[in-house]
Amino acid sequence: MGKEKEREKKSSSLESGSYNYKMFSFFNRKFKINEVEPPSDVNKAFSLFTDDGSTHMTAEQLRRFMSVHQCEVSTRLEDAQNIIEQVVNRRHHITKFARHTLNIEDFFYFLLSDDLNGPIRTQVHHDMSAPLSHYFIYTGHNSYLTGNQLSSDCSEVPIIKALQNGVRVIELDLWPSKDEILVLHGRTLTTPVSFIQCLTSIKEYAFVSSPYPVIITLEDHLTPELQAKAADMITQTFETMLYYPESDLTEFPSPESLKYRIMISTKPPKEYLEVRSKDASEDESSPKDDSDVSESDQEDEDFKSLQAGVSGYKRLITIHAGKPKGSLKTALKEVTDQVRRLSLSEHQLEKLAGSHGLDIVRFTQRNILRVYPKGTRFTSSNYKPTIGWMHGAQMVAFNMQGYGKSLWLMHGMFRANGGCGYVIKPDILTRSADELFDPKATFLPVQKTLKVKIYMGDGWRLDFKHTHFDAYSPPDFYTKIYIVGVPADEAKKKTKIIEDDWCPVWDEEFSFPLTVPELALLRIEVREYDISEKDDFGGQTCLPVPELRTGFRSVPLHDKKGVKHKNVRLLMRFEFV
Repeated sequence: MGKEKEREKKSSSLESGSYNYKMFSFFNRKFKINEVEPPSDVNKAFSLFTDDGSTHMTAEQLRRFMSVHQCEVSTRLEDAQNIIEQVVNRRHHITKFARHTLNIEDFFYFLLSDDLNGPIRTQVHHDMSAPLSHYFIYTGHNSYLTGNQLSSDCSEVPIIKALQNGVRVIELDLWPSKDEILVLHGRTLTTPVSFIQCLTSIKEYAFVSSPYPVIITLEDHLTPELQAKAADMITQTFETMLYYPESDLTEFPSPESLKYRIMISTKPPKEYLEVRSKDASEDESSPKDDSDVSESDQEDEDFKSLQAGVSGYKRLITIHAGKPKGSLKTALKEVTDQVRRLSLSEHQLEKLAGSHGLDIVRFTQRNILRVYPKGTRFTSSNYKPTIGWMHGAQMVAFNMQGYGKSLWLMHGMFRANGGCGYVIKPDILTRSADELFDPKATFLPVQKTLKVKIYMGDGWRLDFKHTHFDAYSPPDFYTKIYIVGVPADEAKKKTKIIEDDWCPVWDEEFSFPLTVPELALLRIEVREYDISEKDDFGGQTCLPVPELRTGFRSVPLHDKKGVKHKNVRLLMRFEFV
């Protein structure tokens, strides 16, 4: 929005039933506020499911509409009655005993209420009894940073926010400071936060949004003495919440079995112990005088104590991580009894995917693959997450403190399964080797077609000042609709521009053929057309295609940071053919 528009918007005023805009302080432009009316498809559906000529829909008729048109076959009569009661109470402030039917305006109100008629289910409904390796897991990168990767503050606040938003994997970088353990981005100007403060916050907020396990990935730069101290902090903070197995895992446990538990994932400190043990055995073979023996005995006692502390630290590690001893290609093909975690940068994944895509998918059937942003993303930007998901990567780690289209995709994926932070991978990524999904395959048959109809939008006039988008007239909204997934399915559509209307009616339908619908996301973005400047942002959302509920749906929009607007939503219809 230009400086001249900023000046002019201060002189604009709102009149009853219309908006008054002033141009250059000389001319008044008055625009009537159009009443939001039900689209013709909504009127037809209302007539179809009520008796001919009836002006009201009963609870039984609403139940039938929900079951047949909306494909919610489990809807009970009591559910329909509850919807009617809520709608009547909200619109007319009438007690629930006064009226038991909906008129067409009530019916339309119901369809536009995202809490009553949202686009996806809000409950956990995936099978949660499979091993952890069978799930995409909501994963953060450098979870303690408040801003950029080089000079921002480290704090427990972004950790708390991430947990409140359903993130299940928190990353902490541990660095020594004399006898203290600090969390910071090493070798940068970031200001530290104490390790114990992060642990305390994780304990308090771990399960406020989801009961399913939280995994703490540690990037450990500690001395053995401080590793032992870290182990004490972890056990004393989490107590019975902490899960660790008695022996190395040959298969990961399930999210269901780990409800309200916290796990540690990091590289075991075995290398240090092996070196010290070797040095000790060499010392034993060398001749010593009496003074050497006394000092040696004390050193042995210190070492044994330290070894016990480090062994205690190692014992707490449930998901063993580490770099492969050989090449990455060898590590992917290596078959071991114990399951483990491997980390790759986004660049490494792209490079490996070109020649070893099937090996990556096969590796992720038992083991966990973590993908993290490349080191040059100093501004805490993110990469496109779909390449990781296509190859079965469970932990696609993102910087959660920023915003952008990539992060919108991450938000969309983890709106699935009730937003619990665990989304079960599709069968194509977990089935037997001879039926393994090949991410490089280009000529795949269309499995189904998603038909998306966008009727209208509403709510901007309630959430924004009337000069927010244009100082001289109401906004000119249009909508862009994207499919994001495997390359063959990616597509973009755009509605026409509706000029000078706070409640745009597009009434347009688009079709998207899908070869791998299981991995597809529907991204929606509303823009306000500006002939002389960059188009203004009007809201966005991203939805997992497998979770879409068919029929008429109210689709709420969010701001650039992913915060849901209070009133802005679209009325859409989804259909699979």
